[in-house]
Order: sequence, then structure tokens, then C-alpha cells
Amino acid sequence: MEKRKKQIAILGSTGSIGTQALDVVAQHTDKFEVYALTANNNIDLLIKQAIHFLPEIVVIGNDSKYQVLKDALSNYPIKVWSGMESICDIVQTDDIDIVLTAMVGFSGLKPTVSALKAGKTIALANKETLVVAGDYIIDIALKNGAPILPVDSEHSAIFQCLNGEELNRINKIWLTASGGPFRNYSKDKLKLVDKNQALNHPRWNMGPKVTIDSSTLMNKGFEMIETKWLFDVEPSQIEVIVHPQSIVHSMVEFADTSVIAQMGVPDMRIPIQYAFTYPERFKSNFKSANFFELSNLTFEKPDLDVFKNLTFAYEAIEKGGNMPCILNAANEIAVDGFLNDQISFLAMSDVLEQTMHNVSFIESPALEDYFETDIEARKMATEIINNL
Repeated sequence: MEKRKKQIAILGSTGSIGTQALDVVAQHTDKFEVYALTANNNIDLLIKQAIHFLPEIVVIGNDSKYQVLKDALSNYPIKVWSGMESICDIVQTDDIDIVLTAMVGFSGLKPTVSALKAGKTIALANKETLVVAGDYIIDIALKNGAPILPVDSEHSAIFQCLNGEELNRINKIWLTASGGPFRNYSKDKLKLVDKNQALNHPRWNMGPKVTIDSSTLMNKGFEMIETKWLFDVEPSQIEVIVHPQSIVHSMVEFADTSVIAQMGVPDMRIPIQYAFTYPERFKSNFKSANFFELSNLTFEKPDLDVFKNLTFAYEAIEKGGNMPCILNAANEIAVDGFLNDQISFLAMSDVLEQTMHNVSFIESPALEDYFETDIEARKMATEIINNL
């Protein structure tokens, strides 16, 4: 009897993770099938993807683009929907096996919650979901028996290092960072950088938001918070280490001081495929690491005096409550301000710090509190930018 193909919903299919996920599906058409594709604005690419993969459903987040999408796909057997509520509805469809959450930022929270309530397996690429509401997300995942499989290369690495080690105590998690394009820059030098320099990441091909976050080490701060929730460790057990070559994707030190590392070339398709195939490993055409050419692997401490955003992330998760939500909202506004030439590179940190100090703190937030906090923090961060 032929084994049923895994049905996959890709939320954010036109972004960097989404397009690479579709490449993984295309390599294994005998194993996977795309059930649903969603995007927010990039309608041209969404149309091409829909025609190629012929999913059951396609959703455009931006309602104003619905009719164009519907007309373009009118000759194909594809349902066309629009809006956030439609995205939240489709992830609960019985036929879907895996939901890849590759939407950027706070927008990933609602559909992830919806999918978890339906007990779906989550391939998590939207780190902001756990940053904003980690306690709530883990609780609802456990209550509904919904597995969360990490897609970020670092968290996939930790997940792989912990396979078979469930009974062994973790001493420390080494969370690796490439250091971004400004690894050795001083504050004075950072005053002069522009968005084009910041968008030129030396190792990874990512969307603009994540690339800017990588250049400020905010991305690593968010990954630290995500690590805390995914692997049930304290922030004090998570140490960020700069590894410019991006070959060691993260490491775990156990009680006996043994360290297990997961390594490989920097290619996001590898952790995406592992999340889709877990616990199996499928053959792929991805490039292998050549260790004869990798004789110089280096590790450094991050400069927290220069890259203050990483410190803010530790402060936010130690404070708890809605503080990580405040940090995330402020960061989304700050990054947008930098990309639109409203503020300087260093001013992004100032926006974060001031917003964290001025938005109402809630020690034990409910789900609706996160949405209200997000609105308040965005408004505050926008006002700060306007006053700079």
C-alpha cells in the first residue's frame, strides 16, 4: 500500500524560508505535497508558486490583492481566500500534517496559536511567536499534544544534539552567531553604516528584517529567548558565541562537561527538511561540508558594549511577563525606521531601550494582553523615532 504524502501548509511561502521550503518539497514530491500557501503582499511570486505546486488553498493576507489573485488562478483547481482570519482557519484543516510558520514578526502569533489548538505539528521558523508569548505557546502546545519542531539552524542543531539525551542534565547551551557584517566594528564605525551595508550578510541569505536583526545581534537575542522556551532551560544556561564561519550551528554541554555539536554548511534547506522528515533523515542534493577546507573554525565573545540589543534580550526574558513582547514590537518599528532612513543604525538600540522603559509592564499576561502590548509598544516606538 502506497504511503500517504505529508500535507504541508507553508505560511509565508514567498519569503526566504518559504521559498527554500518549497525547494525541499520539490526534491521529494513522492513524500510531500503542498496543501496551502500564504503570503502577505508578494502576489506575483505567490501566483507562480500556486501554479507550480497546485495547492488546495492559497491565501493572500492583504485583502486588497484578493481579486487579482483570484482572477490569476481562476483556471486552476485552487481555492483562493484572503485575510488573517482565513490563514487561521486553514491551518486547522484536518488534511494538513505540518504547518511551517515562516511569516515574519508578530504576524505569526495568531495562526500559530490556531494551528496548535488543532494539534498540528508546527515547523517553527517564526521565532517571534515564542519571543512574544513563549509561556502561553508552550502551554497550549502541551495541552493539545502539538509538537513544535524548530527550523532555525541553531535550534534545529540543539534539537539534534539532544536526541537520545532526554535523561541527561544540560549544563550549558552554546548558541552560535555569525556576528553579521559588523562583527569587529566599534561604536564610532557603526555610526557611519547604512542599510545597504547592514543588508549584506556574509553567510546567510535572509529577508531584510532578519538580516538587519542579525547585524544588530537582535536576532541572536530572540533566538536566546526561543531557546529558553523550546528546551526548558534558564537564560543563564544559554551563552551566545560568535562563530563567523557558520559551520557549527550550536552546541550542548552536559553535566559531565561533554559537548555535542551539530555541524554542516550554512544552508537553511537542511534544517527545514529535517523538520519535515523527523525522525527520519532523507537523502538530499545539498552540499556536504568539506573539513579539509575548514581548518580554521574560530569562536569569539560578542561585544555587548557595542551590540546592546543582545543585552536587552537577556533583560527582557529575565523580567518576563510582557517585556519580551514590548522588545519585539519596538524592534519591528526600529528596523522599519532604519530601512526607511528615518533613524541611524545605533539609534535602533535607543528606540528599544526607551520603549522597554515606558510601556506598561504586565507580570502575567493573557493572550489578549500580548496583542494590546504590541499595539502600545509600536505606538510608543513610533513616537520615539519621530522625536529623534
